[in-house]
Amino acid sequence: MADPAPGTSRDARRERLVALLVLGVAAVLLVSSVTWFGTGQEGVGIGQVALGLVLAGVGGFLYRRASRS
Repeated sequence: MADPAPGTSRDARRERLVALLVLGVAAVLLVSSVTWFGTGQEGVGIGQVALGLVLAGVGGFLYRRASRS
């Protein structure tokens, strides 16, 4: 399989894909946390928002690191 972008290694491409996966999971957690607040389970909603923000930070860091390679 050929690299889509010349000059990028397979590892950088894999790291970028992992970062996008983590960012996608973070987005799902953040969007779906509204459901917990709506059902009166604020503790679960707050935990889900916190985890979503942490994953968004990790995903952003990984994406920036992979883009610099």
